[in-house]
Amino acid sequence: MASLPYAVIILVFAVYAIHDLHARPLPVLRRSIPHLSQSPDSLRPPPLASYEVLRRDRVSDEPRVRSDRATAGLFDVTAYGAKGDGKTESTKAFLSAWRDACNHPGKSTLLIPPGIFYVGPLLFDGPCHHNQSPKMVIRGTLRAPSDVSVFLKPNWIVFHRLHGLIINGEGNALLDGQGKEAWQDPSCQKKSKCDTLPRSLRFEHVSNGTISNIALLNSKGVHVSLLRSTNIILDGLNVTAPWNSPNTDGIHVGDSTNIKIVSSTIGTGDDCVSIGPGSFNVSVFNTTCGPGHGISIGSLGQNEKNVGGIKVRNCTIVGTQNGLRIKTWPGSPPSKAFDMTFEDVIMIDVPNPIIIDQEYCPSNSCHKSKPSLVQLSDIAFRNITGTARTTPPVTINCSKKVPCRNVTLEKIDLKKVKHGEHGRSLWSFIWKSFW
Repeated sequence: MASLPYAVIILVFAVYAIHDLHARPLPVLRRSIPHLSQSPDSLRPPPLASYEVLRRDRVSDEPRVRSDRATAGLFDVTAYGAKGDGKTESTKAFLSAWRDACNHPGKSTLLIPPGIFYVGPLLFDGPCHHNQSPKMVIRGTLRAPSDVSVFLKPNWIVFHRLHGLIINGEGNALLDGQGKEAWQDPSCQKKSKCDTLPRSLRFEHVSNGTISNIALLNSKGVHVSLLRSTNIILDGLNVTAPWNSPNTDGIHVGDSTNIKIVSSTIGTGDDCVSIGPGSFNVSVFNTTCGPGHGISIGSLGQNEKNVGGIKVRNCTIVGTQNGLRIKTWPGSPPSKAFDMTFEDVIMIDVPNPIIIDQEYCPSNSCHKSKPSLVQLSDIAFRNITGTARTTPPVTINCSKKVPCRNVTLEKIDLKKVKHGEHGRSLWSFIWKSFW
């Protein structure tokens, strides 16, 4: 019982401590949670006007979706209004998408999704950001207007002043030139020179480019044209037009260097491949040609530009008017064509499998009394086999003023085939000739 006063004293101190705890703030606790020291007004929700600004930002998500695509580097032409219904005019949408892709600060891709897109003349111009072109992926069909009057210049789709261009077809990528209406004009059949019909695909001042896995159909004029371009690969192209469609060359190369045409199939109404003045180091490998006029160097002599470093290898030529041809105009100014090799080529039912013609004059309006001044030299035909429809299968008509030099034929085995007969050997020999 003597300890009872001590218990009372302890109880009094405990009651006082509890009262003091409720009466005074806890400064240590307030320092550990800083926001508790803020004024009450700062803890209130933002006013309604500020919330409305946030809400409007969220409502404007549609432009942000396009911006997000740009950030990712993907520019879909349908996001710019293009419609793949085959009838809606989509030229402006394509050009707007290209403009943004070209100006994008990082890597960019212009996407043409599945569908049929009706587009007029298109100029994909550069240079682009840091001189690096967007990649173009084609999964659908581009269809040209059939009316020639729509084209102020003789081109449909042009890529100009670009570096590092990649165009890749995926699935059924197709450029439909709708040339049938344009071919009906008989003017080109009556004149030695006629107005150039629009080319479907033109590359001008393009460097370090790759174009692959694309089909081209019924161009009004030349299907693919390269001018003043360097280091270009054309891989896996499929070019088609009727055998009687005029001036519809498959691929024409002019004033260009380091061009490779590989693994392609070309059948048109004119040359499958034509290589014009000013072209150097052009290769045609693993390509099938026919119908058409064959694989041609020229026509040369319309200016003084030279040609050299041409290689045609592992190709098949089927049912064309000519096979491997070098053609120069009579009365031409002086120039040179040299270092040309044609080897491992199969001919199937081809008239004129091998021909050098330095009096080329398709409309008989030339002055043949004036000889060609194009000097041909260092030309080799090796391992040319198959069937021909003419006798002899080799024609060499060199200039009388500047005769051919160092023309070599080796392992030429060509047979003539008539309906219902087996092949009869026309030329089967190893022959080295020098003019």
